[in-house]
Amino acid sequence: MNARTDPSVIAVPEMYFATIPSGIRVPYIASGAGEPLVFVHGSLCDQRYWSSQTRTLSRHFLCVSVSLSHYWPADDTGLRGEFSWKAHVAEVAQFIAAMNAGPVHLVGHSRGGCVAFHLAREYPALVKTLTLADPGGPLRIDGVAQAALPAATNALRAEVADLIENGAIDAGLEMFVDSVSMPGIWRRSSAAFRTMAVANAGTLPKQFRDPLPAYEHAAAGEVRCPTLLIGGEKSPRMYRDNIDRLAEWIPHADKRTVAGASHGMNVSHPAAFNRLVLEFAGGAAG
Repeated sequence: MNARTDPSVIAVPEMYFATIPSGIRVPYIASGAGEPLVFVHGSLCDQRYWSSQTRTLSRHFLCVSVSLSHYWPADDTGLRGEFSWKAHVAEVAQFIAAMNAGPVHLVGHSRGGCVAFHLAREYPALVKTLTLADPGGPLRIDGVAQAALPAATNALRAEVADLIENGAIDAGLEMFVDSVSMPGIWRRSSAAFRTMAVANAGTLPKQFRDPLPAYEHAAAGEVRCPTLLIGGEKSPRMYRDNIDRLAEWIPHADKRTVAGASHGMNVSHPAAFNRLVLEFAGGAAG
């Protein structure tokens, strides 16, 4: 299947499944036409997280948003494999190759930003441009790991996992979402976001057992494609620190800030976020 031209892929934003060599059936939504713009979600999210982007950017690109394995609406093939960032890197790479879609404009948010970063490093032929929005994970500077997750944060996450695994899903999600964005965000979130988060709540304890790797200068130097780093003005410090360092370390990188936004900037401030992606990826298209 050629994802650039097949009308069954680009006609309507309905759900499809692509079987990759590992045997996983990857759920995805595709809409629009043109060069592929592939979105990778972060914690508690799935393909639905990018609806505010695909509605607008599908006027300019073939927009494809995937659900990683173990996330909604994973079937048996997506639940039986390993849950890890490494597995998700390989999975998205296999998806792009299976769809004959590369090189793509790749966009990742939070944990999905880490997945996208390592995909661009390990599979450079598959990625034309890279956009990282508040990429998750710690930093390692001059060989020293930075305290991206202090003891208090680890204690909070242990409590979140305990709440979720014991059925107090709403309480656990409120604690986690507010900690990675700002206090009160969970209660102010849309019904659609809360529904999506509840559907993916079971992935959080798995995620906490799979810590993300640290960003390092040498590894970042291996990202050769044009890269855009987008941060929320009010995002937690760890994300803003990641963006500042990666902007220095990645050879062809630029950074932008979404004014007034926190971690979920593409949802809370979609017009500003979409404009940045369009200017960046659109400028590299053709």
